[in-house]
Amino acid sequence: MTAAIPGSISDHARPADAVMRNGFGPRVRRLHGRIGAAHHKAEGMAFSRSLLAGEASPLQLAALLRALAPAYALIERRGPALAEAFGATLPWADLARSAALGHDLAQLEAAAVPATPPSVAASAWLEQLSTLAETAPHRFLAHVYVRYGGDLSGGQQLSEQANAILRRHGLPAVEFWQFDRPLSELKQGLHDGFEQLRLSESQEQELLQEAEDAFLATQRLLAELGELA
Repeated sequence: MTAAIPGSISDHARPADAVMRNGFGPRVRRLHGRIGAAHHKAEGMAFSRSLLAGEASPLQLAALLRALAPAYALIERRGPALAEAFGATLPWADLARSAALGHDLAQLEAAAVPATPPSVAASAWLEQLSTLAETAPHRFLAHVYVRYGGDLSGGQQLSEQANAILRRHGLPAVEFWQFDRPLSELKQGLHDGFEQLRLSESQEQELLQEAEDAFLATQRLLAELGELA
């Protein structure tokens, strides 16, 4: 695994995260082993660094939320049944982000944050998810792990910076990264659910590969957001 990028989210991992890593099951260990380098690359992109430094603009934050909303709606509509078909139960109601995204976008719209152009990267990601849900649902579930795993971990540091930026501009805080249950419980629930998946050997390998590919979709979106600066 590559070394963490200085100043990246990974440098701010909390002691509780290290304790939890020691208790990872075999599949979650494999997932983390495969996505580590892709994760750090995404963290090193211009928009990620800008947000972590508190220098991103409200326009970029609004564009991020607008880009994420359709994909999360699809994940939360299709994900529960697809995971159940592979024998897994996840805490979907507590993980779900669609309501928070809707709330945040309504507040930013009411505060007159300008609209942004339609996201080409988000549209391609949504099409990718739709195809996977129909043709390779085990691959679809890799995106579930990457998205919610990120929201529960590094997303917490991003939330602090995002809301600091919005406060400086007199704008309302966002709730996207806020969860009603303790993060440790939700992480454990996510990990337990993925350990429950009943996959063939080939499906296991494809799950791991798709987890890496999920970061490619993230990188395309981050690159697009960086250009808004």
